[in-house]
Amino acid sequence: MNTWEDYKNHVKATDHAIKSDIEIAEELTSLISSIIAKRNELGMSQRDLAAECGLPQSSVARVESFKTIPKLDTLLKLMRPLGLKLQTINMD
Repeated sequence: MNTWEDYKNHVKATDHAIKSDIEIAEELTSLISSIIAKRNELGMSQRDLAAECGLPQSSVARVESFKTIPKLDTLLKLMRPLGLKLQTINMD
């Protein structure tokens, strides 16, 4: 195994509990990355977004730096002023 992807795929194939943890982490990373990208695209600072959400700037910073796992209501507060929405996907 030479890369992180190789290792990750190996672990996912051999340990279903860790596979689930990795997939959750990847989904959260994707979601937070989308929030950061949209905030930057709109030219908003963390302080601007925090003011729009009624949250402290430090809370936005902790979420964006992955120092905390936000609750769903916090994610929705962050997404709303950015025009982002959660969507369900069909797993069939």
